[in-house]
This record gives sequence, structure tokens and C-alpha cells, in this order.
Amino acid sequence: MKEMFKIKGTYPYIIALFLNAFTDLGHKIIIQNTVFKIYDNQEQIILTAIVNALILLPFIMVFTPAGFLSDKFPKNKVMVYAAALAVILTLAITASYYMGWFEVAFGLTFLLAMQSAIYSPAKYGYIKELVGNKFISAGNAAVQAATTVAILSGIVVYTVLFENSLTTYETADDILREVAPLGWLLVTGSLLELYFMSTLPNQQRVPSERKFHFRRYISGYYLRKNMKTITRKRPILEAIFGLSIFWGVSQVALTIFPAYAKDVLGITNTIYVQGILGLTALGIIMGAIIAARFSKFYINMGLVPFSAIGMTLSLFFIPTFNHLEPIAVLFFIFGLSSGMFIVPLNSFIQKHAPGVHLGTIIAGNNFIQNIFMVSFLLLTTFFAYEGINAGGLFYVIAALAGIMAIYMIRKHQLMLAWFIGEFVLSFRYNFVYRGQEKVPHDGAVLLMANHVSWIDWIIVPFAIERRTVFMMDRGIYNWPIVHTFFKWGGAIPVSARAAKDAFKMVKEHVLKHDLVTLFPEGGINRGEELQKFQRGYEIAVKGSEGVIVPAYIGGLEGSRFSRSVKKFVPQRSLWRRKVTIIYGDPMPMSTTAEELQKEVQILKDEYNAQ
Repeated sequence: MKEMFKIKGTYPYIIALFLNAFTDLGHKIIIQNTVFKIYDNQEQIILTAIVNALILLPFIMVFTPAGFLSDKFPKNKVMVYAAALAVILTLAITASYYMGWFEVAFGLTFLLAMQSAIYSPAKYGYIKELVGNKFISAGNAAVQAATTVAILSGIVVYTVLFENSLTTYETADDILREVAPLGWLLVTGSLLELYFMSTLPNQQRVPSERKFHFRRYISGYYLRKNMKTITRKRPILEAIFGLSIFWGVSQVALTIFPAYAKDVLGITNTIYVQGILGLTALGIIMGAIIAARFSKFYINMGLVPFSAIGMTLSLFFIPTFNHLEPIAVLFFIFGLSSGMFIVPLNSFIQKHAPGVHLGTIIAGNNFIQNIFMVSFLLLTTFFAYEGINAGGLFYVIAALAGIMAIYMIRKHQLMLAWFIGEFVLSFRYNFVYRGQEKVPHDGAVLLMANHVSWIDWIIVPFAIERRTVFMMDRGIYNWPIVHTFFKWGGAIPVSARAAKDAFKMVKEHVLKHDLVTLFPEGGINRGEELQKFQRGYEIAVKGSEGVIVPAYIGGLEGSRFSRSVKKFVPQRSLWRRKVTIIYGDPMPMSTTAEELQKEVQILKDEYNAQ
């Protein structure tokens, strides 16, 4: 991530997004806290839902023009003009505060959201243009973290200032007059945002020739055309639906919690209520950082079902407690899971969306997400009107999150299994990978490494986006508890009696252009020197197309998973053992065992020389 921030424009871009979120949230906090002070029970839930709906509806209404502007004009210019509009709107909002016009301030929430909706596709589409595919996960993590820090800061700053500004009041208009000076903080934030946006470089390489026809917009032609663009790639559409359900569930959770806090927990101070929601934001920041950490080499989709499970469980258990402390922990877990969920899905959409349609697809993402959020808020309003309390609504959204989690598990079950393995081992080992870009992204590949421990088969492919099949001892393969996992994960069982069958399976995978991981030493090495490489693979792949990639594993000798007689002194990073995996240059599939061993020895010498 440090390399990403060396790219010109990264710092101003992140700061501008922080200010944008901080300012937008500030007005929302003032309005929501006013509602919290004046109204109770179902009326409070309904009004809070309306506020949120006013923020969401513009993203549905301007789907087509927002996508068009982002694809037609340089994204940095779109953001500059949108930031200038924000200055005008915050001045109008400040005036409504001083006049005590609660309804006007309430309505201006819609216009401020309209401004955000217009330039949202440019704002998020600019990530890919600025940092490229190499840093797309890190870029999304940085954006998510900056936005969430802004939300957290906004919750704390505006809520504390809001509470400290109040003296005596009877109506919502009275409250706005007392907190009116906070409007100048909104204006200052929008002015600074405009300044930083104006410093961003233009990343549009080729001018667009697109034209906007108002009649086609009114007739719905553009809507149908843009929806076809979104639905053309099913994986992108599935990612959008996953995000949409998440945002819908999150919107309901944040809407009903103030009422739950007031009715069940007896909390009337907005600082406590917003503080709990602030913990959610803190969790999102940490979750985004974790997602970037585990997506260092590729977008790790195993994070998605893992985090969906975390969100489901946290939502389910929130209404089972009537004390603030455990609920605060559960909201933090919900936020942590949310950050790990958002980053890979947004990165996936941006990476796989064609450049010429990036703005349209991101606008469509906003469009579908906000339809879900508005629909969920309407259902929340209906349930509240029918008398269902906040606790019951938590169970409803937990069930919806559970359905999403089940779908994501089925969709990404293999990546989930690999992620869990990497996640668990990362507590004990610090894995360092070098040369992983040498492994081809397609075609038949034999990944051949030395064999020093029981966990070699799982750690060698961590830095490679392609999933691998691997050969392992039949005795271990048949262990009762883990047999299903090994079979499902693509393990090829091998024994002295069934070696031919095992290599026949290797041949089949090579013909299917798969990635196969083998350990030609034939067994775990107990000493310092490489054992003689076995020639079984030579017969299996004879005459096949593809390449062999040699690899060396260093640092596991003497660990609890190894069989080394000599206890080597490991390199450590704090309490974790440092393990280095080095990949060599691809070699022809006709490479002999002797030639392969020489290459692995060279990698070993390279490791020892470091």
C-alpha cells in the first residue's frame, strides 16, 4: 500500500473523499439527532427512515446521467463541479439552520444527496484510473478506510457539538437555531473538498464521443440499455446484488438502533447512540485493512462468505442483549465484517468492468443498491407502523443476511476454504512471497517445490489467484475428519501401490490446463540438503503442453509441522516465524527431475544468501 501512495494525486484524492463524507454526514447527523430529541417510538423510526430515503432516492433517479457524465468527461472535472455545487448547498443549509426552518433543512438533505449521486460514479471510477489494477484492492481499502474515518469523525464531532449547543428547546425549529453555527463547519468542509478536487490529475486518455439525448432518457431507452450493460457479465451482477443486500441490511440496522437504544436500553443521550454506530465505523476501517492485507496479490473472494457469516451472527445476537457493552462489541464485529465484505466486491466490480463502461456500471451499482436500501426502508416503515419493535426487525435483517451468507458460501466455497487456511496460519507465520508473478495465469502449470512440512501444500499457492490441485499421502488423505475437505479441495491421493493412478490424475489435470502442485522429493525432508527428485511426473506429463514453475520454501525447517532432525533457528517477526516462498522462471514441461532439482537448488542458494 505504501507504493500506491507514491502515485501522484493519491493523497489529495483520499483527503477530498474524507471531506466529502464528513460534510455529507454532518448534515445528516444534525437532522437525525433533532428527530431523536423530538420524536419517540414508531414515529422516530418512520422519520429516520424518511431521512435515509431522501439520501438514497437521488442515486436511483440520476442513474443514467451520472453514469453518462462519468464516462463522457474526465472524472476529475466531474468531481470538481460537484464539489462546487456542494459549497452552494451547504450555504443554503446553513441559512436554513439560522432561520429555524426544519422542513427546509430536511428537504435540502435530498439536494445534497443528489449532488453526491451525480458524481459518485466518477468518484469511485477514478480509483481504477488513478492506481490501476495492481493496487485496486489497496485503493478500495484506502477509500473505504478514509470514508469510514470521516463517518466516525463526523459522528463524534457533530454529535458532541450538537449536544453542547443545546440549552432549552421545544420544537425542531428551536434546535436548529441553537446549532446553527455548525453550518459553517459544513461550508468549510465543502470548500476544502473543492480545493483538493481541483488538484487531481486528468486520467482520461482518450476523449469520449458520447452524446446524451434527453428524449431517450425520458423514454427509458438509456435505462434499458444501461441495465443490459450491467447484466452482460453475471459475476459483476452477482457482486452488485451482494453489495445491495448488505447495504439494505445495514441501512435498516442503523435506522432502528436509535429506537432500540431508547426503548430497550433507556439511552436518551445521542452521544452514546452515535458512539455505538461509531464503533461500527471503526470496525469497517479495520475490516478494510484486513481485506487489503489478504488481497495483496489478487482480489481474495474468500473474504466475502467469511464476512457474510460474521455480519449474520452479529445481527442475530444484538437483540438478545439489553446492556450497552455487549451490543457495542457486536456492532464492532458487524463493522469489521462489513469492511471485509465491501472491499473485495467493489474491487471485483471495478477490475472486471470494461473501461468504456466503468462509469455506467458503477452508477448501475449505485442504482441497484439504492433500490434495495429504499425498499428495505419502506419495509421498515411498514413493520414499524404495524407495531413490530426494533428487536424484531433485527431478527428479520439477520435472516436476510443469513440467506446472503449461504449464497456467498456456495458461490465462493473453495476460495473460502483457502482463505480460512491462510487466515489461521497467518497468526503463526509471516509469509513472504517472491516471484509469484512468474506463475502463468492460464494454461497447464506444474508448480514443483521442495517438501519440508505438513503445510507445504497449502502455503505454496497462497500468492497465486489460480486455485491448485495437489498431491498428498493417501494415509493423510483418508483421515476421517478432513477427508471430505481434501477431496473437495482437489487433493490427489498417492501411495507406493497407487502411484500410477495418482500420476494418471495429474495427467488429466494437465490436459485440462489446470495448476497442479507437486513435491518431487517424494516425502518430507528431514535434513538440510534437498533429497533426490523423483521422476514420476516426467512420464505423467510427457508430450503435454504447459510449463513447470520451480519453487523453494525456506524457514519452516524445525517448525512443529516439519520433520527436520536439526532444529534450525527461524527468522521471526515479533512472535511469528518468517517463511519465504520463492518462485523461479517457468521451464518446459519436458524438464527432467535432475534439471528441476538444479533450479530449486539455485532458489535455495538465493534464499540462504538473503
